[in-house]
Amino acid sequence: MVDLTDDKPALTLTKTVYEQLRNDVLRGHLKPGQKLAAEALRKRFNTGSSPVREALNRLLAEGFVALEEQKGFRVAAVSTAELSELVSARCWIDGTAITEAIHRRETAWEEALVLALHRLTRTSRKSEDGSENTEWETLHKSFHMDLVRGCANRWIIHTSEQLFDAAERYRLLGADRVSERNELNEHKAIVDACLDHRADLAVDLIRSHYNQTFEVIVGTLKP
Repeated sequence: MVDLTDDKPALTLTKTVYEQLRNDVLRGHLKPGQKLAAEALRKRFNTGSSPVREALNRLLAEGFVALEEQKGFRVAAVSTAELSELVSARCWIDGTAITEAIHRRETAWEEALVLALHRLTRTSRKSEDGSENTEWETLHKSFHMDLVRGCANRWIIHTSEQLFDAAERYRLLGADRVSERNELNEHKAIVDACLDHRADLAVDLIRSHYNQTFEVIVGTLKP
């Protein structure tokens, strides 16, 4: 049980509950469709109802939980249809961002890509106990965000990050099967295309990268 009964401000309490629940949903510790009883969560975090309610409402706005009439909150369901829409949206948004970034040809962006790829390459995807390595996951997200950050449009970057997080929930549900392929080679090919200023190729590679992940994960989803 997490103890949040100290003198932390209300916003800090809400943030703590929100971040823990969001992480549990993303990593599959809270399963799709699982009921999120406010009272049980209040006891778990040893806090009042307000931080729990506000955290759940924030997760509702982000699409990670659902609210059913007279039944309360549940972890949002997963589906092939939603994953397909996520992949399509990521291809559009990230493809647009990468194209713009290549056209801008800023050295700082290119150097950031090389560094992000280097860090990702040198980090093991699995921890010693065979579980997903959270450091790798952090670097993986940083890599994908660095890809789009070169477009210098904060709205596109923000949207890309939201889509990444939504898709990450699916990826982690099928993480064992996704890790069977060599994604590092795919990442390197994308970076090479960006550095060669080949926008069309970079977009094709990012689309293939996302679609391959889709094909792997879709087999792990229950009807």
